[in-house]
Amino acid sequence: MKPRILLLTDPFSAPGYQPRVRYLCEYLKREGYSITLITEKSIALNFEHSYPIIEIPIYNGKRLDWIVKTAWTILTNWHNRAFAKRVLHILSQTNYKNHPFDLVLCSTFSDFPLSAALDISRSLHVPLLCDIRDLDEQVENSTYQYQHKEWWAKLFRPLYRTMRIRRRNKVLSAANAITTISPWHLDFLRRFNNNVHIVYNGFDEKQFFPGAVSSKIFKISYIGTLYEWQKAALQQVQIACNALPFHPIISIHTPFSNPIRHDQLGEAIRESGIMLVLTSTSTHGMLTTKFYEALGCATPILCVPSDEGALSELIAYTNAGVATNNMDRIKRFIIEKYSEWEKNGYTQQDTMHREEFSRGRQCEKMEEVINNTLSMHVSQ
Repeated sequence: MKPRILLLTDPFSAPGYQPRVRYLCEYLKREGYSITLITEKSIALNFEHSYPIIEIPIYNGKRLDWIVKTAWTILTNWHNRAFAKRVLHILSQTNYKNHPFDLVLCSTFSDFPLSAALDISRSLHVPLLCDIRDLDEQVENSTYQYQHKEWWAKLFRPLYRTMRIRRRNKVLSAANAITTISPWHLDFLRRFNNNVHIVYNGFDEKQFFPGAVSSKIFKISYIGTLYEWQKAALQQVQIACNALPFHPIISIHTPFSNPIRHDQLGEAIRESGIMLVLTSTSTHGMLTTKFYEALGCATPILCVPSDEGALSELIAYTNAGVATNNMDRIKRFIIEKYSEWEKNGYTQQDTMHREEFSRGRQCEKMEEVINNTLSMHVSQ
């Protein structure tokens, strides 16, 4: 009998609804594992799933409730404690008390629900596997993690960040195993735990695949959230385009401006002449999902600037495009792809090692980590 896994994760958010977690659950379910996912209730879920999802409300939607509970969380870790208590209550009910789990898997981009997952794994006497998708330290001052603009919220950010990191590190030191998303994250997390493995995010093979899509317009596309630290790189690309004898369209699609439906992303990437990936030398291990999706579609990638790390190395390894800080190299790449588009009506990159980064291949790696974690636990 395949293992029974309790998966805890942070709240789902649109438009992707945590594709890493969803794909993994569907993969494990298909392979015969028993999967139960429990998360905090946030927004309505509009996707089909073959495994049970239990949503637990923590906040009532009122601003005062959020302020009070957030302040109490900073002081006492209330958010994790309340979630753990409610999860254990649900598991004590008839439907679950005779259905013991073999492993708790916690996938998160923050400190929630890490502490809850540790408490629950100890209550169930099963190992804990932590899947760390992001770290506060990967971006200076965690600017992408804390988006609240209110002056009073900004005052609490340093304290909130310190407490989050402290609580996170405590759990990571106690976890039986950790998976994470890049070589930089691997090295960082080995400060707390020796049993750390890379499972890249990857691309969904069903949606992101190569295809010659002719377009009447040569378009350089950026799709995704646009953070402050990325805007200098975007400006550099705009300056390069303005200096060219032709005028390529830079098409920006963010969740809040000119968004693209998630089920239309693959087609939008395939019909783009170039996919733009914006980064910074001040970030670490940021292997954006849009890199993988463009790789899956074999659409040429222009990464500005080079992060001088894992992202530029993967772009070179897969021959997916260029990562550069050099204005002349940016112009030359755009001209090369524009000429290709003029000739064929589309562009395509001759990628290498592409299949290594499919979500299916990465789920196979996660399955290996799960089984090794269980084997080590049994042998102890």
